[in-house]
Amino acid sequence: MDYPETLKYLYTQMPEYQRIGHLAYKPGLDNSLRLDAIFNHPHRQYKTIHVGGTNGKGSTSHLLAAILQQSGYKVGLYTSPHLVDFRERIRVNGEVVPKKYVVDFVKKYREQFEPIMPSFFELTMEMAFLYFAEQEVDVAVIEVGLGGRLDSTNIISPDLCIITNIGFDHMQYLGDTLPKIAAEKAGIIKAHTPVVIGEMGHTEVARVFTDKAQSVNAPIVFSEIYMNNFVAARGESGWLFQADGYPDLMGELKGPAQDKNARTVLTAVEVLLETGYDIPREAVYKGFANVITITGLMGRWQQLQSSPKIICDIAHNAHGLRYIAEQLRSEKFDQLHIVFGMVNDKDVKSVLALLPEDALYYFTKASVERALNEKMLAQQAAGFGLHGATYDSVSSAVTAAKENADKNDLIFIGGSSFIVADALPLFI
Repeated sequence: MDYPETLKYLYTQMPEYQRIGHLAYKPGLDNSLRLDAIFNHPHRQYKTIHVGGTNGKGSTSHLLAAILQQSGYKVGLYTSPHLVDFRERIRVNGEVVPKKYVVDFVKKYREQFEPIMPSFFELTMEMAFLYFAEQEVDVAVIEVGLGGRLDSTNIISPDLCIITNIGFDHMQYLGDTLPKIAAEKAGIIKAHTPVVIGEMGHTEVARVFTDKAQSVNAPIVFSEIYMNNFVAARGESGWLFQADGYPDLMGELKGPAQDKNARTVLTAVEVLLETGYDIPREAVYKGFANVITITGLMGRWQQLQSSPKIICDIAHNAHGLRYIAEQLRSEKFDQLHIVFGMVNDKDVKSVLALLPEDALYYFTKASVERALNEKMLAQQAAGFGLHGATYDSVSSAVTAAKENADKNDLIFIGGSSFIVADALPLFI
């Protein structure tokens, strides 16, 4: 099999949750543990850092990877989903895994892993762990896929656990209240392993984390308390942060929630220093200022074009899109155009309630089975005073928005990571 044939095999034989939804979801660690035994537990050959939470996991993971790389470590980075190429999920020092490695992995180990019937995520996670071991990384930053307690990645024994925040998402799997969701996310907290909580949230959520940490003797740090002398100001070129030990820290990421991610990451850096990591202050500055170049991160309030200005962002639930809506209100433009689509298992109404009524909408659907029909989306949106036309593909919606927009207008593309994934190739 060549690379395209190998990807087709992975997508069809090990269905990807992100593309088809619940039919591909396999909760529990049994498959992961069996796979891990086949490959002789490769993640034990290097240090790991585990990053969970509802939103901000990707930005936090990439920032940490950039900082550690600038500190002289050889760094593995495992994240999901990918946007343009599957190989974005598996990086070493910012470089994606070679196509040949993906092909050879499937060819070499197919007879061993097929009897286990792993999910796409379980198998690609193990591919990443093995690749990191073969590349002899010093440390790997591992992003949780879904939840925490039963997530495939929860077989690692990390030096540090990070939980960015708690919001409503994947309620059919994680629970219908924030404390229930927090309990699932808290499942990555390990005995005697420090844990950083990015956003404390509700008192009940904080109690869930505190109780879990105390039950396993894990030192817990809430970044909002630990880093209380933290000030953030957002400008055209990114964020400027002021924090104890890090004055005038420039952040390259421009997204509306990157101040929260930054405080989480700075807290994590301090905890890692306490555990013996060597992270020079200059590495923190370089990592924040060059994270996109260092790691290849995409889709976070990313500007795709100017005149008219086109922005995309992968925020896909009410917790994340609330920040996007606030940022859109602060932007300067003559007319706002929004290319928008969602997947069919999200709380659509809670998202639509956040969106601006004075925008022109281009309702569309991504090229995945989970995509919500654009006509159904437009019908629901009308109930919230949101109006526009429907398009059966992201490319046709983007084309229409560009044709309708004047040079001083703003086009926003989002609602789902898959909408952004379909849009990015149009601009690359």
